[in-house]
Amino acid sequence: MSTNTATIAPTSVNGVDTDQLHYVIDSIGADADFAAFQFRADNQWMNGGLNRSTIHGFFAGGKEDQSRTQAFQLDADEPPIIAGQDTAPNPVEYILHALAGCLTTTMVYHASVRGIDIEHCESHLEGDIDLRGLLGMDEDVRKGFNQVRVTMKVKSAADVATLTECAMYSAVYEMISRALPVEFSIEKV
Repeated sequence: MSTNTATIAPTSVNGVDTDQLHYVIDSIGADADFAAFQFRADNQWMNGGLNRSTIHGFFAGGKEDQSRTQAFQLDADEPPIIAGQDTAPNPVEYILHALAGCLTTTMVYHASVRGIDIEHCESHLEGDIDLRGLLGMDEDVRKGFNQVRVTMKVKSAADVATLTECAMYSAVYEMISRALPVEFSIEKV
């Protein structure tokens, strides 16, 4: 008698393991505590405008996650015009990166679970800031971005409304858009 030891490959849509996503969704449905995640970062000032964040452990699925064997290190600096050495993106540029990454990943993940193929996705972000607020020169001027504009170009059979709905589950989009106006659009390519 032979035993079939072949394993079934995970279902993948857009390069996303949808079996894993369904496992997480089902686990949360069975136990809401499974949804409690905590992400962390430690930061150390280096010199001038340069500082370094280290990101390693996180809490997920009811326990401390041990999947990362090495920490990520992210440096932040400022451009020379505002007294930095320009050795890394500045913190507000990381905000744009976080927004782009979260919108993209969220749209792709939600589309994948729905079985929607995405052939191509790229985005362009702009954030307007008036340094008078940050530098304490005018109390009536915001210290951060006044507005952010996001344009995504997506090639997919899905319509813009569906793709937008998928993207709007983004955690970073919610955090930023509730704090300031964010213009968001998807262009079909």
